[in-house]
Amino acid sequence: MPVITPELLNRFDVPGPRYTSYPTADRFVEAFGEADYLNALEQRRISSGQAAKPLSLYVHLPFCESLCYYCACNKIITKHHDRTGPYLRYLSREVDLHVQRLGAQQAVSQLHLGGGTPTFLSDEELGELMDMLRRNFAFAEGGEYSIEIDPRTIDPTRLATLKTLGFNRLSFGVQDFDPLVQKAVHRVQPAEQVFALVAAAREVGFDSINVDLIYGLPKQTPESFDRTLAQVADLRPDRIALYGYAHLPERFKSQRRINTVELPQASAKVAMLARSLAAFEQAGYVYIGMDHFALPDDALAVAKRQGRLHRNFQGYSTQPDADLIGLGVSAIGKVGATYSQNAKDLIEYQDRLDHGQLPVVRGLAVTRDDLLRRAVIMGLMCQGRVQFESIELSQLVDFKRYFAAELKRLAAMQDDGLVRVTDSAIEVTPMGWFFVRGVAMVFDKYLQAAQTRARFSRIL
Repeated sequence: MPVITPELLNRFDVPGPRYTSYPTADRFVEAFGEADYLNALEQRRISSGQAAKPLSLYVHLPFCESLCYYCACNKIITKHHDRTGPYLRYLSREVDLHVQRLGAQQAVSQLHLGGGTPTFLSDEELGELMDMLRRNFAFAEGGEYSIEIDPRTIDPTRLATLKTLGFNRLSFGVQDFDPLVQKAVHRVQPAEQVFALVAAAREVGFDSINVDLIYGLPKQTPESFDRTLAQVADLRPDRIALYGYAHLPERFKSQRRINTVELPQASAKVAMLARSLAAFEQAGYVYIGMDHFALPDDALAVAKRQGRLHRNFQGYSTQPDADLIGLGVSAIGKVGATYSQNAKDLIEYQDRLDHGQLPVVRGLAVTRDDLLRRAVIMGLMCQGRVQFESIELSQLVDFKRYFAAELKRLAAMQDDGLVRVTDSAIEVTPMGWFFVRGVAMVFDKYLQAAQTRARFSRIL
């Protein structure tokens, strides 16, 4: 691992997008609605015919029993589990409307259940959901079928049921093992519980197990987070996602319950990140990019070595770039050259479906410039390399002329050792991978205004 100085970490500790899409979701507009989305679905059906690329499905299940104070997700806090039955019926209506446009049994190679807390649903309800999806879509052999897990809502028996339902990948929300930190964010889950669940998941035979961690939470110190890092190394999940906490109480009401006095200073956050990078390297993990790590034999690490990484709204993926159908309240989709998002409010989501409409309330039809910049940004984020000739042939531009200003801005990053710019390519260096969001930001035309950057979390 390259030596990364605190000075460099501090300099790049700035707000910026995660680039699960380009343009990013803050650019979506309400002028894009259901009619535009229906047209995108129709164009897919007409243009692809029998040779349609497999779909990716995302299903948003918003219910949680208790509030995690750090959470910035679209969720509904409730103890009433009877609310999930009606929600599943609305999901079924939404799928029916898609099938009417696309045709039945479209191939699916990737499914992700997120939230909220997907395991808020009972085993029977999860079975009902999977049966409904299989009646309408054809799930491919060897696909990635994942679900987010709140350890407080599951036991070994339920894990076995999830495997039977067809899930082959799990993501456990851990965040931090320290009891004081867990209490401060209102998410108490003993480390012993997580260790037992991961052991049970391995025994059942899941292909990959991910653990989510967050640094920068209240009560955290570099020393306390060191203890969590050591426990994660002992746990040895196949993948680790390490996120920096973004405290934006003006945007996310739940975060107003966090005592800002208890948040670590910026220098402590940088120290936690630096020590995390060292700890994961020592434990044998491969740095995938941004905030993702994987064991060398995990499919994600293999895909990175082979140049097959892709990126979508769930993060890094081994699946080829696919149209994404977002199902459920607030879900985001990507079909052709469009992005779309469903209503964030449950009542509005249901009302539109009651009237036989898809619940798309905003989105974006991307421009030629957007497509060009997306190709460059995703090349940097996923392969760490952009070959000028390949962009010129696919996009019909003179790369150096079109991006003259951007190449000039990269000169400072080259001096810092983050990129290498030659006559034919831009290449992210081993050290540059840790700042890849900052490198990608150079090509984002929407980030020129300082007020635009303020909308995003910090890149470290």
